[in-house]
Amino acid sequence: MRSRSISSRVTRIATRVVLGVALLTVPATAIAATATSGSRTPAAPHSTTHSAPSSRAATGLDDPAKKEIAMQLVSSAENSSLDWKDQYRYIEDIGDGRGYTGGIIGFCSGTHDMLELVELYTKRKPDNILAKYLPALRKVDGSDSHEGLDPNYTKDWKKAAQDSAFQKAQNDERDRVYFNPAVKQGKSDGVGVLGQFAYYDAIVMHGDGDEDTSFSSIRKRALNKAKPPSQGGDEKKYLNAFLDARVWAMEQEEAHSDTSRVDTAQRVFLKDGNLDLHTPLDWKVYGEDFHIG
Repeated sequence: MRSRSISSRVTRIATRVVLGVALLTVPATAIAATATSGSRTPAAPHSTTHSAPSSRAATGLDDPAKKEIAMQLVSSAENSSLDWKDQYRYIEDIGDGRGYTGGIIGFCSGTHDMLELVELYTKRKPDNILAKYLPALRKVDGSDSHEGLDPNYTKDWKKAAQDSAFQKAQNDERDRVYFNPAVKQGKSDGVGVLGQFAYYDAIVMHGDGDEDTSFSSIRKRALNKAKPPSQGGDEKKYLNAFLDARVWAMEQEEAHSDTSRVDTAQRVFLKDGNLDLHTPLDWKVYGEDFHIG
């Protein structure tokens, strides 16, 4: 749980810039030959406003096509890439006080969700390569310590990520802890796909609980400013209030103080009236352009 630090992303982006400069010397035909449907492409100008259909579709963020978009949107912010499935193997300590951060949703050794993930994996596959780290994960839970994990934990995590059982465990824990609760609450509040995604992105970064910056507290701040559609309120007004509260929460922690994943992504969709995340989608995160056709 929780996203990577700004400094971690800056390093990754800088590397991409260097690679981009190198690519300027490559013939355009060669570059085109390497493109794939899942590649990041430059954003097109927002020349088309998405108007809400007269009868809102019943589709929610849990629709498979919309869920795929949600995974790509989060990955663009977390990993500077739309290829979210490449992140099963990701793991590093980003220096945010939460120990190791790993996997498709940023499971952390210091915030209990990484422990629960490895416990689930071990329940399903007792002889897995990470099972031996369970005592250490229980010991470091709640701290940033690596005691009992170094020096081979990150190497073994990457090996485990090649196992479809570990990939499925990551998917299932993501859904149980973050995705499903966000979608359920969004539907209860009467917001569409964009609103459900805003909830999901918030709970991924901030978790839920009693803290002032938790998802529930963010939602409570929004409810103090506007009514959700389920209470007869205007959806756009309510989502603007929610995003205002989300930005406030992000600014409370230096590692999350760059709010572009809200300002130049979610607010762009909201301003366009694209409440159900219809494609094409064009947005920026941390200065990078992204596109889903």
